[in-house]
Amino acid sequence: MRLLGRDLAMDLGAASTRIYVKRKGIVLDEPSVVMCDGLTGKIVGFGAEAVAETGGRTHWPVSGGLPADAELARRMIRHFLRKVHWHPYARPRLVMALPCDSTPIDREALQSIAYEADARTVRLIPHALAAALGSGMSPDDRTGHMVIDIGRDAARIAVLSGESVVATGSVPYGGQAVNRAIVRFVEREHGLQLDDREAETAKRHAHDGEVMVRARDPETGRERELTLPVQHIFEATGQPVESIARAAMETVERCPAELAADLGERGAVLVGGGALLRGLGRRLRETLCMPVRRAERPVECVALGLGRCVDELGLIGRLRGGRT
Repeated sequence: MRLLGRDLAMDLGAASTRIYVKRKGIVLDEPSVVMCDGLTGKIVGFGAEAVAETGGRTHWPVSGGLPADAELARRMIRHFLRKVHWHPYARPRLVMALPCDSTPIDREALQSIAYEADARTVRLIPHALAAALGSGMSPDDRTGHMVIDIGRDAARIAVLSGESVVATGSVPYGGQAVNRAIVRFVEREHGLQLDDREAETAKRHAHDGEVMVRARDPETGRERELTLPVQHIFEATGQPVESIARAAMETVERCPAELAADLGERGAVLVGGGALLRGLGRRLRETLCMPVRRAERPVECVALGLGRCVDELGLIGRLRGGRT
């Protein structure tokens, strides 16, 4: 049975890839990155290994939940699957998430890459449904509820009723856009350069009061500590947050009146790495005039939702998009 392969779920994200093993949970969580030699172009590392490498060219082969570079994505997926499966000939049954706004060509491309990466079967679940399941939603719940998934390169909004996706929206403002807004603010206001890692730290640890980061002086090249008031971080990230809120409001407007009324009571759940921005829920509540909460494990929601489909195989057939 080990040779045939385990039942797995893979959350192929723009920032990270997570693999869930049936009855075991998430066993792999690594950056969706490939490092290539700067001279030869040869791949020298995937995931965590690539992050540890220096001197090469970094590639992020996934965008919006779909392969942006098919060859690099295929080789990265195969590498991750083989890390989970010690046997080189194991071919797992795989459940993956498909973005709700994807086309039949996108579906076919994602399935083909997964098969080429040695999957035995591939089942695709709508991304919003996977996120909702991972946040604790029951597919039997027919009242309207919203999922706002803020990934690395985009924010995707979906209104759901049971296992049906009723309305969707998206904007090209995700966690990376929030980080860049913080970087620009520090450069404009303090004349210092902040790398993406420090911007991520500021985003995640912006509690009441202040947050400390390390920035580089471009004139001397030296690093120095910088204290940023949380209010300044909120102001710096206002534009991407406003764009997400606007897209959410437009998505609600496309819903039937009874589901829009449900949202006034049930509200929205925030998932994805961008949901870690402190104060985001409060800011969206004020704009949308509805309850907004952050999922208990926002970064892992999609993987956990896909994992529910792996643990309960009968659930797949109930969800739209669950066909192979």
